[in-house]
Amino acid sequence: MTSPKSYDAVVIGAGPGGYVAAIRLAQQGLSTLCIDRERVGGVCLNWGCIPSKAMIAASSLVESIQKADDMGISVSGLAVDMAKMKTWKDSIVTRLTGGIADLFKRNGVELLMGEARFTGQGALSVKNADGEHAIKAGKVLVATGASVVQLPGMAIDGETYLSAREALDLTEVPESLVVIGGGVVGCEIGTYLAKLGCAVTIVEMADAILAGTDPELVKVVQRGMKKRKIKVLTGARVSAVQDGVASIETAKGNKTAPAAKVLVAVGFSPNTKGLGLDKVGVAMDDRGHIKVDDRLCSSNPAVFAIGDVIGPPYLAHKASKEGLVAAEVMAGKDVTLDVKAMPAAIFTDPEIATVGLTEEQARAAGHDVKTGSFPFAANGRALSTKHPEGMVKFVADARDDTLLGVHICGHEASDLIAEAALCIEMGGTVSDIGLTIHPHPTLSETLMEAAHVVEGHAIHIFVPPQAGAKAGSGPGPAAKPRARAR
Repeated sequence: MTSPKSYDAVVIGAGPGGYVAAIRLAQQGLSTLCIDRERVGGVCLNWGCIPSKAMIAASSLVESIQKADDMGISVSGLAVDMAKMKTWKDSIVTRLTGGIADLFKRNGVELLMGEARFTGQGALSVKNADGEHAIKAGKVLVATGASVVQLPGMAIDGETYLSAREALDLTEVPESLVVIGGGVVGCEIGTYLAKLGCAVTIVEMADAILAGTDPELVKVVQRGMKKRKIKVLTGARVSAVQDGVASIETAKGNKTAPAAKVLVAVGFSPNTKGLGLDKVGVAMDDRGHIKVDDRLCSSNPAVFAIGDVIGPPYLAHKASKEGLVAAEVMAGKDVTLDVKAMPAAIFTDPEIATVGLTEEQARAAGHDVKTGSFPFAANGRALSTKHPEGMVKFVADARDDTLLGVHICGHEASDLIAEAALCIEMGGTVSDIGLTIHPHPTLSETLMEAAHVVEGHAIHIFVPPQAGAKAGSGPGPAAKPRARAR
């Protein structure tokens, strides 16, 4: 083992939480080391967020070209080269991860590749091809992320059984795919491959896919899946896969589905094993997540943790925000994690984006709820780009007009949600969005229009008065508005 090298701060993990924290630590004058066992950028940049969105964009372009005839655009001889698509995707990943490495150098962050573990208070060992390196640290930030949960008898082998990582590195479109798990990952990857001609079956044990998402939005996504011939089986489980066929148990009897490939997407478990956290007295919950306070500090005052390793929601932007806060605290500043609005996006087709409370959650929390929805079909920009599917739904408090939640299903929902997140974070109201002029013609107008629906004076849809409606309940989503696009 090498002689110990000392740092003010050491970050274990160079994903979207760890690398952000490392840069911020160095910017505040702390000598900083970042350790990662595989690649800078973590799962998000290398095998998750970025590569998946690249492949989703490519498959959506293919589908758009195939359906452009009614716009007067006819294409013959369209061909998909998956190997070349993969190369393009990889070039994006390389550019972004290379950018992080350059930012490390410019900000004075040292990078060490290898497996890190605690050997005692303020002491770490990092093992790599060059041997074992001893590290001393004033404070340590654990940002090791999470790994895919594997199923007994269906271990990821890169051939038949895939995780998202392998599914994004395919060089040929599989004839068929069975997705085990109807969560975000399963629905996103299943949709991208279906657009490229793969026969996809999604198998979910629960009663619905995309658990925790407003059911109205999920219905829109499921209609899109049906158009793409994606079969969705809920209340079901895959019992076996043999000779390219999956056996599926459902409440309505046993079924089979073609399964040239099987995507295992049943969730994640935190990467805490092998870190030696017991040697430094770091407490964990029963699932292995590190317990932290609102300063991201663990039960050991010199050990902090952020991102997936502290628990759901497993979101890259959540980890990044936590990384910034943890870095400030580690540098001695009196700050806490104070987040009111945590947006999330699902890149199905159409996309889903949410922030704040659902209608059900708002009622459970004791709010006098009023809601309002505006359809994309009544938005000129949505129609002119051939994306009329979806809606924007507002959830507000009828007492004071406070905006409690916004739920969007539609084209570019992932970009539209930021306005709603800002409004909720600032404690804003429905009127704040409704009174704000939105440029025309844009998809962003759907938020302004949804606000108008909540306020009871919709312009571009007709919402019939609800007989006997409770004062303050607002025109709810049950109303079937007649729409006219503008």
